[in-house]
Amino acid sequence: MTSDDKVEYVSLSEVKSILTKVEKEREELLYEQRIALEHANKFAKLNITNTKKLISELKKIEAIDEHQAYKIADILPKNIDDVKTLFAKERITLSDNDVKKILSIVATYILK
Repeated sequence: MTSDDKVEYVSLSEVKSILTKVEKEREELLYEQRIALEHANKFAKLNITNTKKLISELKKIEAIDEHQAYKIADILPKNIDDVKTLFAKERITLSDNDVKKILSIVATYILK
């Protein structure tokens, strides 16, 4: 990857949508695409619209950057330990207040 390359994150919901469209166009997916679609079908819990709204809300938390917001939207942590596990390898330590904000925001989308 060169310095001119831009990283674009996609959620599982978006992967599911993209691969479903490709499957309809081609009638058959490559092995890797088929596995990715099966994974997305199994684990994508929100639709694209709600996933994007959730990511947008999460990015408003100062300690959260874009890739972390996508990770949270894909995993949908339900408790403090889930959030801490997601951030275990990150260089930041979330405050208890930030963890509570994350859980509160995620909870509103799980209940929709």
